[in-house]
Amino acid sequence: MSITMEKAKEILHKHVREESLRKHCLAVSAAMGAMADYFGEDREHWEAVGYLHDVDYEQYPEEHCLHVREMLEPEGVSEEDIRAIISHGYDLTTQEFEPQSNMEKSLYAVDELTGIVQALGLMRPEGLDGLTVKSLRKKFKDHRFAAKCSREAIQKGCDMLGLDLAVVMEQTIKGMQEHKEELGF
Repeated sequence: MSITMEKAKEILHKHVREESLRKHCLAVSAAMGAMADYFGEDREHWEAVGYLHDVDYEQYPEEHCLHVREMLEPEGVSEEDIRAIISHGYDLTTQEFEPQSNMEKSLYAVDELTGIVQALGLMRPEGLDGLTVKSLRKKFKDHRFAAKCSREAIQKGCDMLGLDLAVVMEQTIKGMQEHKEELGF
């Protein structure tokens, strides 16, 4: 059975205490919801997977994605969802699962991209309101801006999806705008 947002929140809050990490998980969840809509998939399911994607990061930052299974299996999370979450670390922290499905590829692409969108929203007086792909693309090209966000991973995720970067940027912005209050904007 697919994970629900209610269950994802319950699980994440057991393992993640840092408010900034929870906010990042919420941003990824929001972007995943928009990507689900784009692909005509189950929005809540994709949002829940996005919300849980960093479940092991706070406890195991140096071994991120390597402890996902041991945290999620006892909670009854499906193999499909565990695999999707582990796959977002492919070529970054693990070689276990290369992203295969659109959900896995989307998670891989939007994880780092949400960091750039969040940083850009924080520096703009209007936050995420009116944020365009054009302005995001400009900051994306500036590797000093949100420098820890891997542009290579974002582009690789877009390439895996067979989508132009602008399409994924547009969906990420849209998803995050829909949840701007929860994200603190």
